[in-house]
Amino acid sequence: MQLVNHTIPEAVLDGILKGICNYFDPTTLNERKVYRKKGALDTIRWDQNFTSVENREYLKLFAHPQFHAPSYASAFSKIVEEYSKEMRKVVGGLAKAISKTLGFEENYIENAFNMKSGFDVMAMNLYPPNSRSKGRVGLPEHTDPGFVITLTQDVNGGLQILSHKGKWINSYIPHHGILIQLGDHLEILTNGKYKSHIHRVIVDNNKVQRVSVVSLHGPSLDKVIGPGEEFVDDEHPKKYHDTTYKASLEANGCDLIDVQSSLEDLRI
Repeated sequence: MQLVNHTIPEAVLDGILKGICNYFDPTTLNERKVYRKKGALDTIRWDQNFTSVENREYLKLFAHPQFHAPSYASAFSKIVEEYSKEMRKVVGGLAKAISKTLGFEENYIENAFNMKSGFDVMAMNLYPPNSRSKGRVGLPEHTDPGFVITLTQDVNGGLQILSHKGKWINSYIPHHGILIQLGDHLEILTNGKYKSHIHRVIVDNNKVQRVSVVSLHGPSLDKVIGPGEEFVDDEHPKKYHDTTYKASLEANGCDLIDVQSSLEDLRI
């Protein structure tokens, strides 16, 4: 799903994309290395991966309920925080709209996920042009945990979504548009009625570098998520285990900031 007529000011979108480009300036590489993985309690993490299976430089950070950003780049941090706050307003509206689409009152998802205390992680990515990549894959195929995933980017193309027929479809996002993808925990809550999107990033058509900012909007870490009773009956038995959001993020031995999928482990 793509949002074009949203509430985020164009200046905020332009500001964060330009800010990410400036942050990934090759001349300041040593400043970023301070955020290379230290341990499981990292709230900010940076790295570069240029291999046959992944080609990107990234910065990840906790965005909500507490916001964390690089302390040495205060102007950039303010831009990121403003973007995060604006995007959360959009996601709040989506939660109400999806609740109504499911036939419930507008706060159904908000209450099911305790989204006011929801755990959000942002990932800012720089994908190289194909002339500098070590392979065609920018990021391997995967799904993401959480309620929904939002994405904006500066250069069109790169992202592919797997259709229900098993075909990879190029996702083209209009200028200043927002791509909305469904997360694992919306699939769990609806007992499979809504499906989490399998997607990947391909760089072999990149004529120039591509910057994207991805936000994973999840439930509160201590919220127990399982199929809602409204989606379970004799014809639709329970398909997923109940677990806290935090436990599902840590299920594969990952740190919270990695926010990797454990959907297959949660299937009954």
